[in-house]
Amino acid sequence: MNDPIDELRTVIAGLPPAPAQSARYFQKVRDRAYTITDADVDELKRQGLSEDEIFEQTVGVAIAEGLRRLDRAAEVLE
Repeated sequence: MNDPIDELRTVIAGLPPAPAQSARYFQKVRDRAYTITDADVDELKRQGLSEDEIFEQTVGVAIAEGLRRLDRAAEVLE
């Protein structure tokens, strides 16, 4: 059976890069996702991103950040 964490890494690596104009939003997802509002998402829609793109990229960024934190924690515990 494959390691689920490795499977997540593979999926995240296969996502297209986030559009440059959405960099501020995705930094917010990484640093303080709890502050994201409907207005943040509406701004991405105004920039031309579809709801599916916003969802996929948001989940991808959140998982990537979670994996980054997991890796740092593992380094500390070694």
